[in-house]
Amino acid sequence: MPHDGQDPTLHAAVLPENLLTQTGAALGPVQSLLDAAVSRVRDLVTEDGRVSGGLVEKHQTAAHGLAWLATYARALQQMHAWALGLQSSGRFRETEQLILSIAFGEYLSQITGGIQMNQGEILRLRDLGLSDEDSHALRAPAITTLMQSGNSQAARTRLVELMQEHSADVTVGASGLDEELEMIRDQFRRYAVEKVEPFAHDWHLKDELIPVEVINELAEMGVFGLTIPEQYGGFGLSKASMCVVSEELSRGYIGVGSLGTRSEIAAELILAGGTDEQKAKWLPRLASAETLPTAVFTEPNTGSDLGSLRTRAVKDGEDYRITGNKTWITHATRTQMMTLLARTDPDTTDYRGLSMFLAEKTPGDEADPFPTDGMTGGEIEVLGYRGMKEYELAFDDFHVKGENLLGGEEGKGFKQLMETFESARIQTAARAVGVAQSALDIAMQYAQDRKQFGKSLIEFPRVSGKLAMMAVETMIARQLTYFSAFEKDDGRRCDVEAGMAKLLGARVAWAAADNGLQIHGGNGFALEYKISRVLCDARILNIFEGAAEIQAQVIARRLLG
Repeated sequence: MPHDGQDPTLHAAVLPENLLTQTGAALGPVQSLLDAAVSRVRDLVTEDGRVSGGLVEKHQTAAHGLAWLATYARALQQMHAWALGLQSSGRFRETEQLILSIAFGEYLSQITGGIQMNQGEILRLRDLGLSDEDSHALRAPAITTLMQSGNSQAARTRLVELMQEHSADVTVGASGLDEELEMIRDQFRRYAVEKVEPFAHDWHLKDELIPVEVINELAEMGVFGLTIPEQYGGFGLSKASMCVVSEELSRGYIGVGSLGTRSEIAAELILAGGTDEQKAKWLPRLASAETLPTAVFTEPNTGSDLGSLRTRAVKDGEDYRITGNKTWITHATRTQMMTLLARTDPDTTDYRGLSMFLAEKTPGDEADPFPTDGMTGGEIEVLGYRGMKEYELAFDDFHVKGENLLGGEEGKGFKQLMETFESARIQTAARAVGVAQSALDIAMQYAQDRKQFGKSLIEFPRVSGKLAMMAVETMIARQLTYFSAFEKDDGRRCDVEAGMAKLLGARVAWAAADNGLQIHGGNGFALEYKISRVLCDARILNIFEGAAEIQAQVIARRLLG
């Protein structure tokens, strides 16, 4: 029994009564708040009856904050849907109940008091132009109950107790996926544990390319042809299966989880915009990993502004000669094909003059990384995400066959690239979930093993609290990612959902890695400890495949109509 004056909730986790009823009842008021926020921000950025790009930029905090509020609303919806699905199948156990309770308690409190867009930017409802009257919906009894008792110290402590009791479980809480997808997860988790995790840190410290043997093994397991249709030599599986594979491989090492990303982008480009001949030629080669592709889009000083690219492709008979510079090109040396974006119309200065090429090249090695005529390059040394390496490339009269103009038509490159962003961002969100889970795995083990002041670190409430929130937010990001994949699989436009999954997943991965390092204390700052690598790897997730600010911009523009 607690002593007089002590809060009994510090000793036993008390879940809100009728938890699923409460979480369901909270969704309507949150949606009402979001609707009001859309209206207020739209008023701020509308000029002459249309949303103004200049006003969106002027009111960027409000616009991007709207994207974050919408992301939180969608995340809570998916967590509630996840719980309902588990309840219907008899799998909504204490662990899952605690995850749901903590998720709602925390995210509702953040919506009310301030959403953490990043460590230094906290969104308040007033930043969206919302008044006290607008936020009245947040005073609903269900929201008050969940905010008061959903994310208690006792709930976090109990969740970590259950995590220790069920340490053999692959995920903290049931994923909610079907048996087939869980079988895929088990297969790739076993591979990562055996073939990736024991070696990843050494690859990172030595700044080595992931061994070719790993690529060959992943090819045999079907990673590179996972979502390519069977008629082209792939497995024809779902984007949801891609998420599970990417998540578990990235949990082992983000570099390995990212090996399939460029194949996914290249296959999407060819499936959506390629000619029948290009599909027949390239898709089987991508599926088997006979051809490893690399994405060659970004240029120095352009960043996310792809419309201002200056690399030019000049017609040379039936073929093209390409001249210009590219940067941040991943896995550029030992690949055989580049999806290369260049300007074919020199009279344009925006996206309308861009074309996409399936440019062939000769793979290089350490001694001669870029042996193809008209192409040179140099490595960019990076903090993390080292397993495929990053490069700057220079093209000088580089030859590309005319038959390798994607779709056989100039000026379609930017549109073709946009069609791949949904899948690329879903896959990146899955990689972020895997990195977050990796940080949790490492920190959990360390907290159990490390003794301080006569007991394990995990027995200290602020340590266990960090671990609990890592587990909860990883599940939130996971469900948002799966939802975007299901939308894609069902043939619905999901650029907003994919952007939300990537936006939140990247922040969750960074927070998990940062908290994991904090649990390690000074040891976490030592290169010999794995968590130092995970921290470096996690940081890139908020930048590539569209920086967080770009994701928020895209989401906001869609919400504002």
